Amino acid sequence: MHVYEETLKKLFINYTIGSILAVVGVGSTLMVMALHIRQVDLMMLLFIQFFSFCIMLFIEYRAFQKDIDPIRRIFYDNNITEQQFYWALVQAKRFPLLTVRRIALPHFLGLSIPAIALTLSLIFIDVLRIPYMYVVYALFGALLIAMLHAMIEFFLTLRTMRPLIREMMQIGRMHGFHETIRATNVVYVPMKIKIGLSVLFIGIFPVLLFVLATEVKLFAEGENTFSGYWTWTIVVLIISVLFSLFAARVLSEDVERSIEDLLQYMNRVQRKEYELMCDNVYIDEFSELTNGFNHMVDAIVERDGKNKQLLNSFISVMTTALDARDEYTAGHSQRVAVYAVEIGKRLGMTNEQLARLYRSAILHDIGKIGIPDHILLKDGKLTDEEFAWIKKHPVLGENIIRQVQPIEEVKDLLPGIRSHHERIDGKGYPDGLEGEDIPLFGRIIAVADAFDAMTSDRPYRKGMHIEKAVSILLEGRGTQWDAQMVDCFISFLKEREQEKVS
Repeated sequence: MHVYEETLKKLFINYTIGSILAVVGVGSTLMVMALHIRQVDLMMLLFIQFFSFCIMLFIEYRAFQKDIDPIRRIFYDNNITEQQFYWALVQAKRFPLLTVRRIALPHFLGLSIPAIALTLSLIFIDVLRIPYMYVVYALFGALLIAMLHAMIEFFLTLRTMRPLIREMMQIGRMHGFHETIRATNVVYVPMKIKIGLSVLFIGIFPVLLFVLATEVKLFAEGENTFSGYWTWTIVVLIISVLFSLFAARVLSEDVERSIEDLLQYMNRVQRKEYELMCDNVYIDEFSELTNGFNHMVDAIVERDGKNKQLLNSFISVMTTALDARDEYTAGHSQRVAVYAVEIGKRLGMTNEQLARLYRSAILHDIGKIGIPDHILLKDGKLTDEEFAWIKKHPVLGENIIRQVQPIEEVKDLLPGIRSHHERIDGKGYPDGLEGEDIPLFGRIIAVADAFDAMTSDRPYRKGMHIEKAVSILLEGRGTQWDAQMVDCFISFLKEREQEKVS
């Protein structure tokens, strides 16, 4: 509702300024300077113009109320139907065109007809003593000024309505009118027409204004007595140049804003913020560009979703294959992944980081697929040679996952897989890294992996009690395992125990 009220305020300001500049600024200035008439006749003409201007405002206000009413209902009625929303959104997109129509009919006719009728009547009864030809000149001048006003108002309204249209689309989405929003792209004004007519008018308006104003001046003073020619010419040229500059600025801003909007959303896509799709608030070729952009984003999101689904399926297949080889460690990778995520949460990781951590943790032992069965499945104590084989599994796991293409999808998982057996004191494997040289995922998974290994049953031993495993973690805190990771994990265990008690 705030956006609606702000839009009404801006529309009112735009219209007021445009009307004053066009009708009073241009029209009255030229009339005062061009007409060679008595002071009393000039005052009477200004009064007629003011009177007609009031009539015009009343008629145009009624037309504006009729045009804005479907849009107003969207913000003030609690229960809106899908059909009402559709016509309101179409009306909002048509509003710049409706503005031109209001200026062409209620505005122009509401101003011209009362002024012409009143002026002709006063001339006929000899109260107003000016030539009838002045009325003809005034009609052409009013038409020229109305065209000027309509063009400016079209672009100002186009810019003003966009935030309102975006807000209406948000309301539509809240009501589930997604298809209806797409169906409102029926309002279309080709850019070649919009820009072509604008450039044409910017080019011919100064010429028409100068010709009309000069003709009035010549008629008023006579060709042989035309005084102050250069002063008059400079005034008309200044008015023409100022209008051309203003109109050109409004036209260029319309195109620039549209390009900036699309560039902004393209940059968001580059940052993989696919959910931020731009609303189609345009009624020209940018509408088609926006539709194409949105279809592109939909395709990227769909492809990204399929890629993630394929990656998740691949991970599930690999972990299932590993569990199938060693029934005694079945579920180990899943539990380690859950523990790792709990540590990550307490480190303040984002959802995206937690998702990558989970995948890395669930694949941390995948390299054991490459370990011979007689070593991997041995019940007793391993020899040094056999343990050397076991120590190869982090590198084997990294090499296996490196075969996934495109590598970008899994490259963030590799450090955790390779380094989950590194130690803070540098006595780990495969690279003997120390402290924070060990990748973050590796330090997290190391704690989760050690705890689950200690508390899980094996054929040759019973799993430890949680208290015993925690005490071992505390003993190795800062030497074997990262102190912060140990603290975060123990915090998770305490919270879980409190939840069980409560």
